[in-house]
Amino acid sequence: MPKIKTCRGAAKRFRKTGTGKIRRHKAYTSHILTKKSTKRKRDLRQGTLVSSADAKNIGCLIPYL
Repeated sequence: MPKIKTCRGAAKRFRKTGTGKIRRHKAYTSHILTKKSTKRKRDLRQGTLVSSADAKNIGCLIPYL
């Protein structure tokens, strides 16, 4: 059986936790930060988990991570 190629774009954006869930970074942190509140920017710094609806598809993109 041939190996599955890892989607390199997804490999740079997602990581797996110890229990097999997929971590991601939050969006909207790169520019136009002046109009965003300090609390909002602070909350965006924290990573979060991928939703269960998307986890299966992303798991196919990063099979070996």
